[in-house]
Amino acid sequence: MALRRLEVLDSEWFPAYVVWELTLRCDQPCRHCGSRAGAARPDELRGREALEVVEQLAAMGAREVILIGGEAYLHDDFLPIVRALKGAGVRVGLTTGGRGITRALADEMAAAGLHLASVSVDGLQPAHDLIRKAPGSFDGAIAALAHLRAAGLAVGANTHINRVNAPDLEALYELLRDAGVRSWQVQITAALGRAADRPAMLLQPYDLVTVAPRVAALKRRAFKDGMILMPGNNLGYFGPEEALLRSLHEGGGDHWQGCQAGRLVLGIESDGAVKGCPSLQTAAYVGGNLRERTLREIWTDAPELAFTRARTTEDLWGYCKTCPFAQVCLGGCSFTAHALFGRPGNNPYCHFRARSLAAQGLRERLVPGAAAPGQPFDHGLFELVLEPLDAPEPARPSSASELVQLSRRPGRATPSTERV
Repeated sequence: MALRRLEVLDSEWFPAYVVWELTLRCDQPCRHCGSRAGAARPDELRGREALEVVEQLAAMGAREVILIGGEAYLHDDFLPIVRALKGAGVRVGLTTGGRGITRALADEMAAAGLHLASVSVDGLQPAHDLIRKAPGSFDGAIAALAHLRAAGLAVGANTHINRVNAPDLEALYELLRDAGVRSWQVQITAALGRAADRPAMLLQPYDLVTVAPRVAALKRRAFKDGMILMPGNNLGYFGPEEALLRSLHEGGGDHWQGCQAGRLVLGIESDGAVKGCPSLQTAAYVGGNLRERTLREIWTDAPELAFTRARTTEDLWGYCKTCPFAQVCLGGCSFTAHALFGRPGNNPYCHFRARSLAAQGLRERLVPGAAAPGQPFDHGLFELVLEPLDAPEPARPSSASELVQLSRRPGRATPSTERV
């Protein structure tokens, strides 16, 4: 096994970081869920089939596998899969809503070999429970953090930022820090799945002018507090705080280096479908199924996984094609752009872009058009309106509750719409 792993590591691209959806079964009906989780998929991998996936991941050189759902711990083989990954020399993590994690389950996870558990906390209690559509969810998440820490696991948190919970960022940082969280990932709620049905709750591109500096200020505090705060793949891009946001160490010079889907990142859906990133749209990016082909064959041969390996500036369009960082950035996060326009290559959720337009007295506003069809990892379509920076804000719901209750009405939009 070790020789096979070393052989794969000699390749330029290999699935170093894997996110594996074990099941779509979930104990929370979250309003922003990209996979529309709730019930299990009809034909999820179980037993020997699932353990064979572990063997293939190890043979392909996987360094870290993050188990997700739905809720991964609701899968019957969750603990055996953790043990198998640990036994294969792969670091195992979990991303969870935490509602069903007891101290006993946390101890079982630790004994099985789980290394890290990241609990989703989407704001303070009112916003979190509203977004998760589950009263008591916030208390369950905070309790899960305590149970996981007591079991000796590395504990992190993750947060989707939107117009419902954005006011909570600073207070949420303090709450998580005081709860013993030592790593916190923040990203933008993308127009994917159920979030696509509620465009009013999504950030507008011009919101990044204020949101990104706030996240950067929290990161400066995090360095002093011994906490790691990192942006997700759809937050940031070459604003003045880019190096600060991307670096693991204070004073570092890291920066966004393009979408890693199908390069060093791999996503597996619970029925065996394979794509280059766990959040990519199923309909457009699945390259094969592990019941029909090996992981090596899919990784090597499927164009749906290889699209970022050959991406150039010729694949960009709109503002991104003209950007001075185009060669490095290559359009930012693929699934976020695709969720807006039906194809990647032009991503208005960009701090540099929003700041540059603001300096010209302009801003971009997303207007919902065609509705999403209602499938896991689906999307609708938006129009992108370029308007004066001081244009009146369109009528907004008067409360956070109204933001998440509003649903998109079917409309019409084209992937390339941009108007002034």
